[in-house]
Amino acid sequence: MRIGVARFSHETCTFCPNITTLADWERGGIRYGRDALCTEGEGRSYLTGFKEVAEKGEGVELVGVLRADHPATVGMGSWITTEAFEVISERIVEGLKQAGGIDGVLLSLHGAMAVINISRPEAELCRRIRRALGKVPIMVTLDLHANEDIELANACDAVFILKTYPHLDDHEIGATAARCMVETILGSFKPAMAFRKPGVVSASVFQASNAYPMKIVFDRCREWESKGVYCASVAPGFAYADVPDIGASVFVVTNGDHELAERCAQDLSDLIWSVKEALTRRVPNAKEGVSEVINMVKRGEKPVVIAYHNDRLGDGTHVLKELIEQGAVNWCSTSIADPKTLHKLREEHKVGEIVTVSVGGWIDPISGEPITITGRVEWLGPADWVETGPMGRGAKMHDDLIAVLDLGMNRHVVISERLRAPMSADPLRALGLDVDSFDIVEIKSRVHHKAFWDTWSKADFPVDPPGTTPADLRTLHYENIPWDVYPIGEKWRRKK
Repeated sequence: MRIGVARFSHETCTFCPNITTLADWERGGIRYGRDALCTEGEGRSYLTGFKEVAEKGEGVELVGVLRADHPATVGMGSWITTEAFEVISERIVEGLKQAGGIDGVLLSLHGAMAVINISRPEAELCRRIRRALGKVPIMVTLDLHANEDIELANACDAVFILKTYPHLDDHEIGATAARCMVETILGSFKPAMAFRKPGVVSASVFQASNAYPMKIVFDRCREWESKGVYCASVAPGFAYADVPDIGASVFVVTNGDHELAERCAQDLSDLIWSVKEALTRRVPNAKEGVSEVINMVKRGEKPVVIAYHNDRLGDGTHVLKELIEQGAVNWCSTSIADPKTLHKLREEHKVGEIVTVSVGGWIDPISGEPITITGRVEWLGPADWVETGPMGRGAKMHDDLIAVLDLGMNRHVVISERLRAPMSADPLRALGLDVDSFDIVEIKSRVHHKAFWDTWSKADFPVDPPGTTPADLRTLHYENIPWDVYPIGEKWRRKK
């Protein structure tokens, strides 16, 4: 039994300014053959789930084809060029054809990829593989933030989606997909899949799986699985891709029971629609949020994490500006992406020197104005650590260049080459920072950080300054979305 494996994954924020090119993918590193299956030092993932099932199965061989999941962009990449998609997709298809004798294909995708001139790239990739290989089963794993519609359901045999945000079940979902594949090839499983599109779009910051309303949705998925459904999947979607299949989707897989799959899919779709208003609420702006956090600290409600959830470029300065101007102390701004300033520090200064630099606000005006800060260089160089937190536990991490400036009064600013969000205290401690001395930690993250930082802090406080991925979706200009998708389609905008 030979199962082809490929990973081609990108969460595309089409409101970011810089397109993602083939050169970006090449610089980030595209891996081929056996190297595409190598997960050493990476922690648990979809691929480790595939591999666990293959290792336990008799006569099961995974055939690595291609892995592309880290284009080298400074912030979050915008639209992927048609060339990049065509070239990488062709390499996947040709790799599968050249491997020969493939009995099934496991694709580790994302679901929120957006490509210029190709409206549904994941479905298109599946169709191309189908044309090349014929009737072999094609099964897909997706991120919880996937935007998909009926085209993907028609293009493959089964879809499996994460149920946790922060994402902690990548390995488990990979294993679920691989077991389904093995049993399908053996003939003991006949995948029957149902699909629904509830017509709801929500900001990522409201999609945490352990909080209302998404908790009740994922709990309902597990209820159906206890009643005979093989896998019930809901993706609340990714609101920051201006694409026609935007929004929540439901995929249900059973062993040959179409009626059960349809009942489950409809129930989950109805449930999502019923909680649609809970998926939208106002989040304080930077000035309001920092003011409230300072008051929380004064009341003893500390430490507090400020989730600067809508900076997907990495150079946002709105929160740093307020922390400084409002006189906050005992805080750490965990990342301002500014490679030019960072490399200038390396070339002209050394640890211990007092420097004055301008940081951030250089990619796009929405990020805010550059901030001039003065402080002592307390770290300047590479950093290495092993993740011990829930996200990516066991992964060996490395940054080529990081700087940390001590502004006095236990105020610290981390400067990175690109967008960074510490998923635990490990990277900050690797930089010599006393994390437990902070009253406030600002992280450019939506929900993923909560897996660790909610165990450290007394409160997680999201803020919504101007940014490319805001909580208030009505501030964005969409051109390609359905007219009736809630709450941003023209149908609902007119009602307001």
